[in-house]
Amino acid sequence: MINASYFNASIAEFLVANDDEILGALTRRHGFSLEHQQKHAWQAQISILKEVLPADLEGQIFFEFSIPRMGKRADLVLIIGGVIFVIEFKIGAHHFERSGIEQVHDYALDLKNFHLGSHWQPIVPVLVCTNVKPHELPLLDWADDGVAVPIGVSPANLLSLIHGGVLEQAEAMPINSPEWAVSGYQPTPTIIEAALALYRNHDVLEIARSDASAQNLGQTSDCIAAIIEDAKLTRRKAICFVTGVPGAGKTLAGLNVATARADEHADEHAVFLSGNGPLVDVLREALARDQAAREGISKKDAHRKVASFVQNIHHFRDDALRGSAPPVERVVVFDEAQRAWSREQATRFMQQKRGHLNFDMSEPAFLISVMDRHEDWCVIVCLVGGGQEINTGEAGLSEWLIVLREQFPDWQVHVSPRVEDPDYLWREEAGRVLKEARVQRDEALHLAVSLRSFRAEALSDFVGHVVENRPELAQTAYAAIAERYPIALVRDLELGRDWVRRQARGSERYGLLASSGGYRLRPESVWVKAKIDAPVWFLNERTDVRSSFYLEEVATEFDVQGLELDWAAVCWDADFRRDNGEWRHFSFRGTAWMRMNAVERQTYLKNAYRVLLTRARQGMAIFIPRGDAADRTRLPEFYEHTFEYLRRCGLREYLG
Repeated sequence: MINASYFNASIAEFLVANDDEILGALTRRHGFSLEHQQKHAWQAQISILKEVLPADLEGQIFFEFSIPRMGKRADLVLIIGGVIFVIEFKIGAHHFERSGIEQVHDYALDLKNFHLGSHWQPIVPVLVCTNVKPHELPLLDWADDGVAVPIGVSPANLLSLIHGGVLEQAEAMPINSPEWAVSGYQPTPTIIEAALALYRNHDVLEIARSDASAQNLGQTSDCIAAIIEDAKLTRRKAICFVTGVPGAGKTLAGLNVATARADEHADEHAVFLSGNGPLVDVLREALARDQAAREGISKKDAHRKVASFVQNIHHFRDDALRGSAPPVERVVVFDEAQRAWSREQATRFMQQKRGHLNFDMSEPAFLISVMDRHEDWCVIVCLVGGGQEINTGEAGLSEWLIVLREQFPDWQVHVSPRVEDPDYLWREEAGRVLKEARVQRDEALHLAVSLRSFRAEALSDFVGHVVENRPELAQTAYAAIAERYPIALVRDLELGRDWVRRQARGSERYGLLASSGGYRLRPESVWVKAKIDAPVWFLNERTDVRSSFYLEEVATEFDVQGLELDWAAVCWDADFRRDNGEWRHFSFRGTAWMRMNAVERQTYLKNAYRVLLTRARQGMAIFIPRGDAADRTRLPEFYEHTFEYLRRCGLREYLG
């Protein structure tokens, strides 16, 4: 790990080192203008540690240890024997605030999950408040993964805690500190964390996993960069399709392309476009909050700055309708390109809602035609999720390929070899363009392993088997992930809420999810027609009743596609239910459930549940109501068969 810490030494070396020399090393590595408050904090930490640590204590000390996924540094890491102590100081604090406890807990969990040298070692998160009086320490409480429940101490208690923690873990494997520090870091950031890091000009390899079992996002980014450079050099137009399983990092790859090109090739005006309104709103709000805090500017000014980085694809479309000039952008990344509208949907919307009576084309056709206005070169990057179409009128990848074949024969086409899989191609005629000489296949354009769930890379396989009616395969898939990715099957929603709350540690985010068609969850106090404020739901603190943490406001597949939680409580209604060994599809109209007969609508509903079941990174509770024999819209058999099917898929009922 590059620049793992600002200063590290053995405890013995630290104790005899000159304070000014230590402070000087910290200052040089800091690399930013040093505020007086930070200098004072370091001086206080050095003084406290030299006072409480004995000369005969063997171990290694690291000041300002990097936590790359979070873009932060832990104040102190102590390695003694086989135990890792992650220590955060609050200078002048009289109380152990929850925010400080969560902060140091997050650091410890991050090391446990993503730092290779820490995977198998016990970790103790410690909050030191300098103005707290000495007190009796409780016994350490260890979670199953070897991370202790965070503990708050006074400076005078620190040594007792260290001795106690080491004694409790006397059998822990000793740590080679130099090797530990550079052992490697393999994070799987949320899309929000990734956007923040990339916007701060971090390299994608700093924030993404690099293990051999995961597709290297760097390879995908390099492949796209090569396509752009070739198009630029040969003065040609090119389009490439990046595929991947849910959570594989398609959006991360797209954001990386947009930020890298914008930073290094400003003349290209690269932009990240998405038709996913909640995703755009959440990313913009997160970026604006972060930039306002870092630069001391108003959030309004920050919003203006980030607007050119992440845009709503519909705003891009509407701007293009105002004239026939080529857009300023030479490189555009279309996220979730499979959700672009069909000819019928786009035409109806543009004629009825925008007043363009002569509009008569699909959204893919129009968007390619806009970029085709350039006389020489341009590049379109389409990020495509298989089985992710969830709304009426979404055309899927097929429409893009048909349009390229029929209307844009001069464009170079670069595809992932997986585009011919049934999850991606709905229409047979779409495959004809793939036989043309201008099409190049590159395996680097497919991201094969889910990064969203670092505990269960096979989650997407399990969910696919569930919704495709393959219970035996689902059972096998779940058996492979059950220990790393817990799923609690519950019949009582409050039990599910309680399970999710107890699973989450530190600032891990959890929330309530349900299908947009789950209208008869209302008697369970889940009302899907009440629209959430996505940035507030995803970003605000646990004290805000509108945030996901309260488990009151429910998000649907439209709110969460492309985004993620750490833990989720998924509510399952009778819109997607089991009957005679098959899935049946319903919509609730007026006062009754109505069968869905259109295959396209059935696919959208199936995909809605596919999306809902792949939003949680670490685990989920699935709530199946019991129903009510006195309510014909919630008869017990509407739910019982689904419950039994999920048990057949390997899930176990959680009873508390």
